[in-house]
Amino acid sequence: MRFHVPSFLAGVAVGAGGATLAPRLRPIVVEIAADVYRALDAVMLRVARGRENFSDLLAEARALARRRTKKAHLKEVA
Repeated sequence: MRFHVPSFLAGVAVGAGGATLAPRLRPIVVEIAADVYRALDAVMLRVARGRENFSDLLAEARALARRRTKKAHLKEVA
């Protein structure tokens, strides 16, 4: 493999530019990350509420089915 000087110089320029810009970009990256976490928290809250509502629906359906089964059983016994 041959040493390619333009690629080396481009890599050095990118590294130096990144090192120079990193302190300036840090606050922006922190704000973006905070917004992403805030959005994820909101999504997780909605998912949790949806699961709870679905669980309540299933519990209500189970109770209704058991009441109907009990009534049918009582009619058969009587």
